Amino acid sequence: MNSRIQGLDVLRRYRLVCTLSFGDVYGQIIVWLSVIFLSLAAAMGLMGASRPIFALAVVGLILVLSLPFLLFAFVSTLLNHIEIREVEPKPEVKMASEEMGPNSLQRPAMG
Repeated sequence: MNSRIQGLDVLRRYRLVCTLSFGDVYGQIIVWLSVIFLSLAAAMGLMGASRPIFALAVVGLILVLSLPFLLFAFVSTLLNHIEIREVEPKPEVKMASEEMGPNSLQRPAMG
């Protein structure tokens, strides 16, 4: 039981900190939006042709193929920005009754 409590004390000395900001994923969002707009432009170009089914297939194919890469980029960026930091131990707070000692609760004799 005592080793279990010591293990918890070791875990309390560390904190997970996420340092991810919007600027870290901004480029990934811009690239993925450009992929979406290019696929929509290709679909609009194919819509004018005699086969609109190909247009929908192109958009679906591009979305399905680009989504795993986008998720991988987001997750790997997030994992790269998670840090384990050591927290400074807090000083122990003594209660007033402990500072005065065991006889402090007794009243002096009146007389």
